[in-house]
Amino acid sequence: MTLEKLDFQRDVLDLSHELPVLADFWASWCAPCRMLAPVLENLAGKYAGIWKLVKINTEEHPDLAARYGVRGIPDVKLFINGEVADEFSGALPEYQIELWLKKAIPGRYQREIDLAGEFIKEGKNFMASSLLEGVLQKEPENSRAAALLLRALLFSHPEEALRLSRRLEGESEYVELTDAAGVIGRLLLLRTEELPDGVVRERYAAALRELASQQFDSALAAFIDVLREDRYYDNDGSRKACIAIFRYLGEENDITRKHRKAFDRAF
Repeated sequence: MTLEKLDFQRDVLDLSHELPVLADFWASWCAPCRMLAPVLENLAGKYAGIWKLVKINTEEHPDLAARYGVRGIPDVKLFINGEVADEFSGALPEYQIELWLKKAIPGRYQREIDLAGEFIKEGKNFMASSLLEGVLQKEPENSRAAALLLRALLFSHPEEALRLSRRLEGESEYVELTDAAGVIGRLLLLRTEELPDGVVRERYAAALRELASQQFDSALAAFIDVLREDRYYDNDGSRKACIAIFRYLGEENDITRKHRKAFDRAF
């Protein structure tokens, strides 16, 4: 739809509070614009009802181009809630634009996913799991829902969390989470009688119990203690456990910061 048939305030800014609007800033003399146009129109048809395409001729509306900092065309801006949420310039291939759209546009179940994320922060993992399982039943390919469900289930249902971890493999956004979950999940499934003999066996078992209870502070202290005495116990298990916990919590977490230096000095 071209801008001359629209009111920008009503059909771009106001509409973007209900439906994301993709604004294509173009000009008739621009060859890359002519290349991009059918790609965007094809995607707009494919995702009808999820987002709307609006074409803005920069020669006819230089004020809008200046207002939104358009310096080269084609320039595509995604409006959400009246603001530019993301953008790209140039004639990108269709598959690349589609990947960009999937990341840039909130999914139809975004509210449920955001609420589940808040539940996880509050320790309400059961409530989060119920919401996320419902989302994944309706939208099985939703990676963010799967990643949050992995977090919600890791300590209560490690087998299911490991399945979700394998499902997310290869997605760069979740590499650290899946790596951490893989190690933590294996440790949670270990039984004491399966542990190898060694002078640190009982201390290692105690560290595993602390981990299972999500007592990350004491778990890290115990794993580091084992690491100082026997680096290679359980196939380098303590070192792997510490790295996994750091990744699970994040480098900015206070517990990670507290133990990071001691860990680095332990071997």
